Amino acid sequence: MKEFCEKIGVRLTENEMLSRHTSFRTGGPARYFAAPAEEEGLAALLKYTRERAVPTFIMGNGTNLLAPDEGFDGLVIALGERFAAIRAERDVITAQAGALLSQVGRFALQQGLTGFEFAHGIPGSVGGGVYMNAGAYGGELKDVTERVRFLDETLELRALDGAQCGFAYRTSVFKSRPGWIVTGADFRLVPGNTDEIAAKMEDLARRRREKQPLEYPSAGSTFKRPEGYFAARLIEDAGLKGTAVGGAQVSEKHAGFVINRGGATTGDILRLMELVRETVLARFGVTLEPEVERMRPREI
Repeated sequence: MKEFCEKIGVRLTENEMLSRHTSFRTGGPARYFAAPAEEEGLAALLKYTRERAVPTFIMGNGTNLLAPDEGFDGLVIALGERFAAIRAERDVITAQAGALLSQVGRFALQQGLTGFEFAHGIPGSVGGGVYMNAGAYGGELKDVTERVRFLDETLELRALDGAQCGFAYRTSVFKSRPGWIVTGADFRLVPGNTDEIAAKMEDLARRRREKQPLEYPSAGSTFKRPEGYFAARLIEDAGLKGTAVGGAQVSEKHAGFVINRGGATTGDILRLMELVRETVLARFGVTLEPEVERMRPREI
């Protein structure tokens, strides 16, 4: 595989610790870890691994991901900083899947475009954000996404308009089609006042600093919001704030966050999540669904 990656210009490392690439800072070694820079290299690599039945997982910035402690015996493809070009044409920003939402937010500010402020503080990438329709503070990516580019099951590059993406709360059509791989998106914004845009971004950043345990590794909100409830309120009312399993803990600052307070394993986090789910279900009859994703081979 190393020789093939060199041939197509894809960076490859072996036995790469996944804890270096996930916001929880957990996860063992990936046998292979590749970082393509464009769609052609990605498609060529996927064709190679498909023909050889190599287990494959595609990740973005790793901010909503639990990687197994035992590692991943296959290929992890990271659409990260090498796959992160951003450009603008009038009021449309085009970004590759690896671009961070925070980078897109800063770029929008520089272009004097408003509408992306809500996503500026979400610690994820464009690809992952589109995949799960990321949102915060009353905004979601579905509100600004005009078009999404992706590789389909045949590794053909295709595009869908935003209205065709099946966006709903923390989901999209890409979640139900594991063979579809988001490679980029176009966001339609609106010209605005740069001072007002910057002020709104700073206000949202301040609110995050005040309410969220940003000083600890985490994946943000651990559970989805149940219809009619708030996950953090249910967890707090169940008396679970501060509850720990190994190095994993329900944040004392925000009960909706499971954090790595030091030395946590993915196993610790999963056991704590299950404890939270069982306790909330027993107390209130509400089933919490994880918002965080687990790393498993994809059918590509």
